[in-house]
Amino acid sequence: MVRLTKGSDAPNISLPAIDGSTFNMSDHRGKKVILTFFRFSTCPLCNIRINRIIKRWNEFPEDTVMVGVFDAKIGELTKRMKKHKAPFAIVADESFEHFERNSVIKSFGRFMMGALRSPITLIQATLKGYIPMTMSLKKLSIIPVDVLIDESGKVVEAHYCKDTADHLPIDRFIQFANNS
Repeated sequence: MVRLTKGSDAPNISLPAIDGSTFNMSDHRGKKVILTFFRFSTCPLCNIRINRIIKRWNEFPEDTVMVGVFDAKIGELTKRMKKHKAPFAIVADESFEHFERNSVIKSFGRFMMGALRSPITLIQATLKGYIPMTMSLKKLSIIPVDVLIDESGKVVEAHYCKDTADHLPIDRFIQFANNS
């Protein structure tokens, strides 16, 4: 398990996507990539985050490559993510292999901290119908990671979230995608 840092090589990811294709990180060499290790398919905070990114997608350049990786089986993830109609790749890491390889941690304390720090976001997510359908502590305790990767396949920024509600601001994603 090696933590991604500025200058690291992009993770060598090849995973099934909800659109039936396979997402290969190597296919996107020469483009900037926004990579997020989310949690599980029914995570309210992950779903509201995807919803918020989609609402601002028109602010991203047309050729933006983004991929959201979930700890889920592809069939379940496809079913849960259909409602989003995401304009970016959403993929399943069915074995948790890429999470482990990239030092995505599990922490029940940080999970609780995120829940306590973001009650309004949780309420907003619940009102949108994003209900957690798992009580697995293994899945609940996953702490997300946001990674910005440049055209040469090097990590520009790796944000290992403090808790389940902490992410790089969407404005940072947009700024990264728009700067050449």
